[in-house]
Amino acid sequence: MALRPESPSSTNDPRARRDALQQDVFLREVDDALREDEMLGFFRRYGKPVIAVVVIGLLALAGYLWWDYHSKQTVGENGEKLVVALDEVDAANLAAADKHLAALVDGHDGNAAAARITRAGIALRQNRNADAVKLFAEVAADADAPKPFRDLALVREIATNFDAMPPQQVVDRLKPLAVPGNPWFGPAGELVAMAYLKQGNDKLAGPLFAQIARDEKSPETLRRRARQLAGLLGVDAVDDPKTASGEAEPQTGDAPAAAPQ
Repeated sequence: MALRPESPSSTNDPRARRDALQQDVFLREVDDALREDEMLGFFRRYGKPVIAVVVIGLLALAGYLWWDYHSKQTVGENGEKLVVALDEVDAANLAAADKHLAALVDGHDGNAAAARITRAGIALRQNRNADAVKLFAEVAADADAPKPFRDLALVREIATNFDAMPPQQVVDRLKPLAVPGNPWFGPAGELVAMAYLKQGNDKLAGPLFAQIARDEKSPETLRRRARQLAGLLGVDAVDDPKTASGEAEPQTGDAPAAAPQ
């Protein structure tokens, strides 16, 4: 606690006032010395641990900043390499594309997953189905890969290997995706419905095909195919018979066709 004399203004004696001021200056110096001694004692006791903590914190911050910069730079470079590889695929230079992609498959980011899926697509075009299934399966099983890539790889893996898989395995693996509202409902649902057909379970296959046929987010070719299969199984999947049969709705204001003579 700081030491303070009584206020010198309490007396009119000049000598007493001077003595009080001198005492005040002395006590201030003692107070500052005590504070300095306390600080020196603290640093003698805790200085090294405090400095170590500060240094470790600064090193950790520097390491994070370097990692963040390096990661962003690496992702950017890999993205450019992926674009080059896709250009090679478009130009039908599959060997060159595969070589570019092989350098990108390490890691768990979107670029690595996209590279593996693209390599699997190249393998399919080269009739190397086993290699394609393996690559698709790697992405589908990679818990650190982005979920959209995992779901795409799962659908492609099972579609490629459908004939060799037990129907129940197809159902078990794809059923979480084969629900209305899921982005992969159309293709995943079709595979599950086909697995039901292989099991002889028409009562589950027909309604699922009908759901796909009514799903406006699914591709029109897939919806048309599902509508036909649902009809063959005795399930009505047609909401508008004219639309399903390909007839166009008459436009408002169009003149009626002339009656045949």
